[in-house]
Amino acid sequence: MAGNDAQTGLVSKRSHAFRLGDGTIEFHPEDAILDLGEDFSDPVAPAQFPQYTLRYSDDHSAAAIGLDDVDWVARFGRFEPFDGSLPEPRALRYHGHQFRHYNPDIGDGRGFLYAQCLDADGRLLDFGTKGSGQTPFSRSGDGRLTLLGGVREVLATRYLEHLGVNTSRSFCLIETGENLQRHDEPSPTRSAVLTRLQHSHIRFGTFQRQAFYERRDNLEALVDYCRQHFYPDVTRPADLLQAVAIRSADLVASWMAAGFVHGVMNTDNMNMTGEVFDFGPYRFLPHYDPTFTAAYFDHNGLYAFARQPEAMGWNLGQLAQSLSLIEEDHALIDALNVYTDHYETALVRHMFRRLRLDIPRNGSAFIKLTFDNLRESRASWPNFFHDWTGGESGSPLQDYPDSVWAEWKRIYRTLTPSGPRPMTERPATLLYDQIGALWAPIDQDDDWSLFRDTLETYDRRRYTDH
Repeated sequence: MAGNDAQTGLVSKRSHAFRLGDGTIEFHPEDAILDLGEDFSDPVAPAQFPQYTLRYSDDHSAAAIGLDDVDWVARFGRFEPFDGSLPEPRALRYHGHQFRHYNPDIGDGRGFLYAQCLDADGRLLDFGTKGSGQTPFSRSGDGRLTLLGGVREVLATRYLEHLGVNTSRSFCLIETGENLQRHDEPSPTRSAVLTRLQHSHIRFGTFQRQAFYERRDNLEALVDYCRQHFYPDVTRPADLLQAVAIRSADLVASWMAAGFVHGVMNTDNMNMTGEVFDFGPYRFLPHYDPTFTAAYFDHNGLYAFARQPEAMGWNLGQLAQSLSLIEEDHALIDALNVYTDHYETALVRHMFRRLRLDIPRNGSAFIKLTFDNLRESRASWPNFFHDWTGGESGSPLQDYPDSVWAEWKRIYRTLTPSGPRPMTERPATLLYDQIGALWAPIDQDDDWSLFRDTLETYDRRRYTDH
């Protein structure tokens, strides 16, 4: 009988079915995506690269799914298939609103679904790639990823994991020995292929594509796939929309507490299990600025920091529009209406979690005051959370003048700590200039030590922690 994880809401096919007697995990390959049929993906061949140099492997996550002893290059460079999983990679088909303009000419253009497996709790996981070669959706693109782009994604996922955000895992990064030309990087630049691990690559745009072609049968098949593998309590499309709205509300609330700016919140970048993935020009706030944007091409600030909750709500509306072919409008509207309340509740929860405080009765008012004070004072965002959750030095890294913070500090002193405080001299951070500083020794001297040392400052979590 399928189990259900209380925190994630994701279905378990067989709870703890793959833990062996000695406590180790047995790898269990899957090919669930093939049940959807040929209308959802295309078989593709991975690119052949001139070299394969392993630069990063997530041994922590590999052990959690039973891949302790894996040939990283063979599996995640050459993409040799796992017995029992996909016989060949599949480039997934989807559409999407990109900066709110509908684009029917997209799909996996430089990546594919390489394999699937079950985790130790019996939940479905996908191995997806970036930079693995051209597909039918590549158009004029070369299907490649720059090494800098891969480094940025590894850093983002590890830091978001550290901050408690439900994120994909950067599973493996392999340098591939090609020189790439890019308009937004000094070129030629080094190449890489990245493999990520997450629960689903079914996107809002996957539903949009089937709605575009008025394929009611395929929409129903997608709903059934999500029910079978992620949401066991779903009985109709509106139930699925509500479940995704709740998870998406939690996701974007966790971004706001983390100071994370996604940059490109298009519907093809949102997935049905509420995980952030496929990173473009992300940023983390140096200080609170509602208008802060991550993408240099976001000229109107559509995806600015403070507009991210609104953007997620709009994206959910597009998912609802797709589901309207197979569900009553009033049921979909009712499902969408849960989003705002769940977002506001989740924001309070995530902010108090970061501050390591129990949530008081007036928690939302205190969080509003927190954001107001951060905006007025322009205090360092990462230093603020470090200073008020305890630090090894015993003194704050910045000033909190009473002219701004007096009322906040008065309320803070009445609140109850929720657990032990971290004892660190400085906060773990990932600001824009820091990424450049981490990349420079790699680019100039092939020195990866600072990159690895930085990753070690980010705490690790299990999937079930979200």
